[in-house]
Amino acid sequence: MKRSELVNVFGTEHPVLGMIHLPPLPGSPCYGGSMDDVITHALRDAETLSGNGVSSMIIENLGDYPYYPETTEPETVAAMTRVALEIRKRYDMPLGINILRNSWKAAMAVAAAADCQYIRLNVLTDATVTDQGPIVGKAHLLARYRKSIDAENVMIFADIYCKHGSPMTPRSLDTVAKEMIGRGMADALIVDGADSSQPAPMEKIQAVRNAVPDTPIFLGSGMTVNTTDYLKTADGCVFGYGTKPSGDMNDPVDGPTVRISSTRQFMKQVKQL
Repeated sequence: MKRSELVNVFGTEHPVLGMIHLPPLPGSPCYGGSMDDVITHALRDAETLSGNGVSSMIIENLGDYPYYPETTEPETVAAMTRVALEIRKRYDMPLGINILRNSWKAAMAVAAAADCQYIRLNVLTDATVTDQGPIVGKAHLLARYRKSIDAENVMIFADIYCKHGSPMTPRSLDTVAKEMIGRGMADALIVDGADSSQPAPMEKIQAVRNAVPDTPIFLGSGMTVNTTDYLKTADGCVFGYGTKPSGDMNDPVDGPTVRISSTRQFMKQVKQL
């Protein structure tokens, strides 16, 4: 995808991808026993995000920790598909899927089944040390799997040196960015800080922009009402941390009791760019 295509896909030059962080799903250690509760949580977040003007929503199994490095467990795939279909029935906007920690096959399968437009993948190329152990990129398998299930319309948004991880053998951002697009077949790149609360350093964002000037770049962490200026260098952002006023990523969007919507404030500032 080219930067010039963002408006066609998302309806804006600065897309905001709002995060729907799901509670624990069936099969995970903290699952509460009710898929109806999971869906209620997801639909509440979707309504808040959509009502405040986000361009897209990403559905993620945040509550399934400790995460598999990769999973194709049928209960996870089934639950994610069910949630995604419930959201798709209600919202006519681009949707994305992220299945932690790096479940490329499951995410692509869910996205294809639920008419989603993209997946987020934390490690597409190279190798990263994470709290799940070493994760090696599977771009070669993902590209072939996408082709095999006739899902080439599902885009791949890939993190470059993802948060909550460190590259095993760091290479220059210039080289990695170019190879993720050219050889890894990523459609867009996501630039992260060290963890969800921290935005990427500006020099990292600028280095990726210089390397792939025509490729869409999304900021993947630390986006709040105080960091919207970063979008003057990047094209769009993943908006998750800034929707949680308490800093607890397990909270619903805008917190358990909404007084002043952080999502509405953020979107207002983005529209002024």
